[in-house]
Amino acid sequence: MYYDQEISSVFEELKTSEEGLSSGEAEKRLEEYGKNELKEKEEISVFRLFLSQFKSILIFILIIASIVSALLGESIDAIVILFTVFLAGVLGFVQEYRAEKAIELLKSMTSPEAVVIRNGTEKKIPSTELVPGDIILLQTGDRIPADARISKEFNLKVDESSLTGESVPVQKITGSLPADTPGADRKNMVYAGTAVAYGRGRAVVTATGMKTSFGELAGLLGTIERSRTPLQESLDKFGRLIGGATLVIVAFVAVLGVFSGFPPLDMFLWGVALAVAAIPEALPAVVTVGLGLGVRRMVKRHALVRKLPSVETLGATDVICSDKTGTLTQNKMTVEKIYVNGQTLKVTGNGYNPEGKFQIGDSEVPEDNTHLRILLLGAALCNDSNLHEEEDGWKITGDPTEAALVVAAAKAGFEKSELDRKYPRLGEIPFSSESKRMTTFNKLEDNPGNFFDSELVTFSKGAPEVILASCTKTFLNGEMKALTPEHEQEISEQVKELADQALRVMAISFRPLEENFSPEKVSFGEIPVEKIEEDMVFSGLIGMRDPPREEVKAAIKTCEDAGIKTVMITGDHKVTAAAIARELRILKENDLTLTGSELDSLEESEFEDKVERVSVYARVYPAHKLRVVEALKKKGHVVAMTGDGVNDAPALKASDMGIAMGITGTDVSKEASSMILTDDNFASIVSAVEEGRNIFKNIKNFITYGLTAHIGEVLIVLIAILGWQILPLLAVQILWINLITDGLPPMALSVEPPDRGLMKQKPRNVEEGLITRREVAAGLGLGGLIASQALIVLVWALDSGFPISKLQTMIFTLVVFSEMFNAFNWRSDRYSVFSLGLFTNKPLVYAVLTTVILQLMVVYVPFLQFAFGTVPLSFSEWGIILALASTTLISMEIVKYLNARRAH
Repeated sequence: MYYDQEISSVFEELKTSEEGLSSGEAEKRLEEYGKNELKEKEEISVFRLFLSQFKSILIFILIIASIVSALLGESIDAIVILFTVFLAGVLGFVQEYRAEKAIELLKSMTSPEAVVIRNGTEKKIPSTELVPGDIILLQTGDRIPADARISKEFNLKVDESSLTGESVPVQKITGSLPADTPGADRKNMVYAGTAVAYGRGRAVVTATGMKTSFGELAGLLGTIERSRTPLQESLDKFGRLIGGATLVIVAFVAVLGVFSGFPPLDMFLWGVALAVAAIPEALPAVVTVGLGLGVRRMVKRHALVRKLPSVETLGATDVICSDKTGTLTQNKMTVEKIYVNGQTLKVTGNGYNPEGKFQIGDSEVPEDNTHLRILLLGAALCNDSNLHEEEDGWKITGDPTEAALVVAAAKAGFEKSELDRKYPRLGEIPFSSESKRMTTFNKLEDNPGNFFDSELVTFSKGAPEVILASCTKTFLNGEMKALTPEHEQEISEQVKELADQALRVMAISFRPLEENFSPEKVSFGEIPVEKIEEDMVFSGLIGMRDPPREEVKAAIKTCEDAGIKTVMITGDHKVTAAAIARELRILKENDLTLTGSELDSLEESEFEDKVERVSVYARVYPAHKLRVVEALKKKGHVVAMTGDGVNDAPALKASDMGIAMGITGTDVSKEASSMILTDDNFASIVSAVEEGRNIFKNIKNFITYGLTAHIGEVLIVLIAILGWQILPLLAVQILWINLITDGLPPMALSVEPPDRGLMKQKPRNVEEGLITRREVAAGLGLGGLIASQALIVLVWALDSGFPISKLQTMIFTLVVFSEMFNAFNWRSDRYSVFSLGLFTNKPLVYAVLTTVILQLMVVYVPFLQFAFGTVPLSFSEWGIILALASTTLISMEIVKYLNARRAH
């Protein structure tokens, strides 16, 4: 793997040298290894992708229903059904087409050009022509074009956050590493698709194309099959149920009618009409509208859904796997603690905003505190980062760790640009991975507080153990005193204490220089560098970290109340990850923490036994994240995965609900996701979960509402034929009832706001589907009630000697009005419509009024009377219809009241 070999051995194995490959050798290797590009899986044609949208059983039944409707002469009904099918197909096609673009985006992220050494000469070539053995040159801002082993580096730092999740740029080295070094810690390697954050270097290419880390990711993305959402499974299950029932109904009605003396052809048409009525052809359109309206609401709450059927998956989610950096945390290194003059100070403020205070306990440290000002002066001057304000907030340039020091100094009133002007840098000794420190020489033209007795002062910052080893004095109580072993012990204990709080610790020192210690003499070698960086004065310690988002703790608590477990999956170190997780209440007393290496050592069966108890995964790679998601899914969990980097893309696609970050997220993660958070805020997931639950609740409610109508119609027809040899409804009336009851009211029900306490309920079991015993019981109960109402009218009309057209008109109108009362029932399956507020869902009020007006037109407009076989009704007949229809609402209110009493 090259990271465990000396560079000379790497050159030998790859048959190359610092002079690079010859042009002829590079061409041979290009033929052997192929182009340095990601290969896409075989594309599915657009036409085939479109046709695949019509594999759903429900869609297939609807197509058959449209043909039957056309044969019955109901061309409008047939057109509506076909349009619904086509619309559902187009929407599904668009979403699937976009999902398959993830590989292309991965490909577009790779560097288009690379600087190499060929024939001993530096030249720029297309990155696709790189081959193993090429020597590439790297400098700040470059996107690395291939995996490579570093041969030379000058303060080289690489931003690997898109690959590992680590928020801090990785300092690179040239030496070999132990063979068991985890991938995230192979600091002598650089990887395709990452970027140089600082410094420069050289590296020998070890892998290109699909053999690179990016290539492995592309392979993972290409082989993962996105599982169907619970809603898709539920709709298909419902379609199979209705399809089977439809065939039975058609056969039974036709046979029963023939034996009752009706002509066989008439009975076939009646059976087919009843079958069409039994099929909820408006369901795909209503579900689509319901999802679409839910999506609009979610956008307002900072969640953008890319795949409509995935919306309700959030409502069933019981595990959220979240990346730490930038998702749970701010992705902004921030100084939180300072140890100076024997005291630990707390630093307030958030992110890069230079507003904050320095406190000891509850007391604020005065601005003129000499020890604090000297410490922050050194931190800001021995620093190459800058802070500046833009329209959308404060921004940094340079290394995030250095920027955190600049922000802390700004909180004390030190502006970096002003400091650089007043205390110009005359020279520097850059940070290196070997020295672990940076030193600058600054001329104090404006001696702060006349503290320094020299115009030339050197400042150092770096690893605490390195800085402390170079110090012979310490700055205490306003004086430079000898650094005693007791002082060193105290400082070392403070370093450990800060590190245990998951803080990254940096030490600062200074030294007033004598006149003979000039930067020029150091540069020309007259004075050894080590002479400058000795006899330093210890100034203090600075502890920093990438802090959690303020609102995340409350969001995680809400998820916990809703029965959702939050799991942190990060490339960060175990101690850091565990500390953040404990602070956010993700990691509790008996929970486990696993590293990527520990995960690798577990057999699949061992891991599956532990997976439900693990709350934190640290130092992991993409394959680890994918393994975690798949293990949780095997345990029956509905898994949502949040992330923002390329590293998250495979797990995003494999999870039931992939949630990408809209601001910091890579294009790859967005395209592999089902939903994007537009504010990168974990707290927005809570809102999305609530919307997801509410959407599924509304879908179940309007399906149950429709189920009562269909069951009622079937029972009315069957009982009337069986008991009286009468057809109580005409075929066209059955279709009309189906169209208007399954049209506007269900769409209005889809915008019903969430029930109170929705986020206190546990996630629903995805195995139960849309139609459970509860929905069937409600459908049979209310459907039976509507059938009973119709039979009362039938008996009364027959006893009164009404003509068949009057009887059919009354039953026809009764069913429509009963369903309008029923629509108010299904605003909530738990709460009374009167407690919700009768007019709080205005779209439903308008939908019911519109349906009533349409029904009145069918009863009273002459040409519609002819088309639908209706006759006008009297006031007394209307009184009977309304009195009977209202029992649909009254009975359900009684049931809800009794259920509420039992619950308490």
